[in-house]
Amino acid sequence: MAIPQSFIQELLARADVVEIVGRYVQLKKGGANFMGLCPFHAEKSPSFTVSPTKQFYHCFGCGKHGDSINFLMEHTGMSFIEAVKELAQHYGLQVPEDEASPQDRARAAEQRQKQATLNDVLDKAGEAYRKHLKSAPRAIDYLKRRGLSGEIAKQFGLGYAPEGWRSLASVFPQYDDPLLVESGLVITNAEENNSGEEKRYDRFRDRIMFPIRNVKGECIGFGGRVLGDEKPKYLNSPETPVFSKGRELYGLFEARNAIRDLGYALVTEGYMDVVALAQLGFPNAVATLGTACTTEHVQKLFRFTDTVVFSFDGDAAGRRAARKALDGALPYATDVRSVKFLFLPAEHDPDSYIREFGKEAFARCVSEAVPLSRFLIEAAREGCDLSSAEGRAHLASNAKPLWSQLPDGALKRQLLTEIAELVQLGSQELSELWNPPARSSERERPPANRSENNSTWRNDGEGYSSKFSKKWAPRPPRVRAQLVNRADHAARLLLAHSGIWDSLSSEDHHLLCELPEPHGPLLSWLESQLHEHGPQPWAALREGLREHPAEALAVKLMTGSDLAAGDDHGETMAELRNLLNRMLIDHLKAQETEAIEASLNNPAALERYRELQTRRRALETASPQKSD
Repeated sequence: MAIPQSFIQELLARADVVEIVGRYVQLKKGGANFMGLCPFHAEKSPSFTVSPTKQFYHCFGCGKHGDSINFLMEHTGMSFIEAVKELAQHYGLQVPEDEASPQDRARAAEQRQKQATLNDVLDKAGEAYRKHLKSAPRAIDYLKRRGLSGEIAKQFGLGYAPEGWRSLASVFPQYDDPLLVESGLVITNAEENNSGEEKRYDRFRDRIMFPIRNVKGECIGFGGRVLGDEKPKYLNSPETPVFSKGRELYGLFEARNAIRDLGYALVTEGYMDVVALAQLGFPNAVATLGTACTTEHVQKLFRFTDTVVFSFDGDAAGRRAARKALDGALPYATDVRSVKFLFLPAEHDPDSYIREFGKEAFARCVSEAVPLSRFLIEAAREGCDLSSAEGRAHLASNAKPLWSQLPDGALKRQLLTEIAELVQLGSQELSELWNPPARSSERERPPANRSENNSTWRNDGEGYSSKFSKKWAPRPPRVRAQLVNRADHAARLLLAHSGIWDSLSSEDHHLLCELPEPHGPLLSWLESQLHEHGPQPWAALREGLREHPAEALAVKLMTGSDLAAGDDHGETMAELRNLLNRMLIDHLKAQETEAIEASLNNPAALERYRELQTRRRALETASPQKSD
C-alpha cells in the first residue's frame, strides 16, 4: 500500500506531537518546550524535549528524535503503515488508497471492520473471565501457590473460564453469533444434537485465562492453562483474522517499555514464565505462543531492542526449541545486534530458579548466556567426530546452511575463520568450497587468439563481435545512472536488494528515512513496503511507486542498473555498510554541533557531545574516506 506523501504531510500538520507523546510520557512545560523522562532509555533527570512549534521530539540522552509517526513506531513497535493508520484514525482522517480498485477498498474496509469487531468480542470475553476469577477459589488458590500477587494478575488481565460447556452464553445472549466461532471463543461440531441443532460449546473451560494483546494493547486471543495435570496443559486461540501465532508474542505489550529500559528482551517458553518473571523483577520477558520462534518473532523484537536472550530448559526439548530459535535469529544477527541462549538446569524453569537461587543469580545466568556464534558452532558439530576427516567434513556440511543465513559483516567473517580452523581448512579454502567460483564455458568466450579459426574480430565500441558467432561477443556495457551522492548510492543498493533492509539496525533505518527529500520519503516508503509485503524485486517495487513523489528519483537511479541481476550479497552489504558509516559520521557531526549549542542551557549536553565525538572518531577509524 503506497500512501501519498501529500497525505503524510497533511496528517503531520493535523497531529499535535505534544498530545501524541503525552499519551505515553508525563510532560511538563519548560519554557517554549515540554520536558519529560525519556521513554526510550532509563534516566532520572529529564533530557527528553517535545517542541510544539517544530512538532518534533528529541532526547539529549540517547539521541532519539522524530515526529508523531516516528514516535508511534519507536514506542509501540508499529510499522510505518500501522502508525499512519493509527494517527489518521485518531484525527478522523481516512488513509487514501488511490491505487486500489473500489472492490479492493470495500474489501479492505470490511476487513478492518471485522478485525475491530473481533477485538471487541474478545475484550468482552476477557472482562467476563476476569470477573469469574474473583469468585473462583480454586483458580485464586492456584495463582497464589504459583506465587502470583493480585497486582500482577491485574496487570496482565488474568481471568478464569468456568467449567460449564456454555458459560459464554451468559455473556453473549446470541450464542449462535458466527463471530464467537471466528474469534476462537466457541467451537462448533458438525454433529447435530437431539434437537437437530449444530453443537456449540466454549473452547476454554476450567482454565486460567491469559489474554494475548498486540502491541497496541488490543486483545487478539487467549491462552488457557489447566489447574491440574490434565492435557493439554495449555490451550491457545486458533488462527483468526486478528491472531497469528507465528507473528505475535505473549507479554510484548506489557514488556515493551521494560525491554527498552533494561536493554534486552528475554524470550521464555510459557505464559506463566512471563508473568512470574515480571513479578520477580524481570518485566522484560515475552513468550512464543505454543509454536517455535520464527523470523517474524525475532524481527518484531528487534524493533524494540538490539539484544535478545532466549531462555530454555536444559533438556532435549529445550535444546530442540533453541535450535529452531537459532534458525529464526540468524538472518537478523548483524554486527550491531546480540543474540544469546540461556539454558537452565533441566529441573528448573525461570520462576523456580529465581525462587531457589535469587534474582541476582538469574541475572548472572542471563549475562553469561551462550552467544549465537558459539551456539551455532555447537549445533553444527553435534554428532561429528572431529578426530576424523569424515567428522570434520560432516561439521562443514552442517555449518554451511547456518553460516549462509547470517548477514554479511564482521561476525560472519569471524565465524568462517573459526569453522575453517575446526575442519582444518584455510578460510579461503572453505569459502571456495561453500561458494565455488563461477566458471565460464570455453564455448561462451572469445578465443584467446583472435586470429584463430580465421575469425575476423572488430571492436565497434560495444564489445567484440565475430562474423561467425555472435554468442561469443561480450554483452554491451549497460549505462548506469550517474551517482551524485551517498544517498543516491544507498537508495539504489536498497531498491535492488530490498531484503538487506532487515539486516540493518534501527539506527540505520532512522538515518535513511530521515534523509532530506526525495531520498527520505523514498526509503520510508520502501520500509513500509517491506513491513507489509516482505522483500520484493525491483520490478514489483517499480509498480508500487506509480505516482509516488519519489518515483522519478527511483527510476533514474535504477535506469540501466544491473545490480538486481545477481550481485554478490556480501559485497553489496559491505558496500552499503561503508556508505552508511560515512553518512552516520556526517550525522554525528551535525549532532555534535547541536549538543554544543544545547550545552549553553543544559550542561548535561556536554557529556552527550563527548559520547558523539568518541563514536564518530571510532567510525572514522573503521571507515576510511572513499570518494562517492
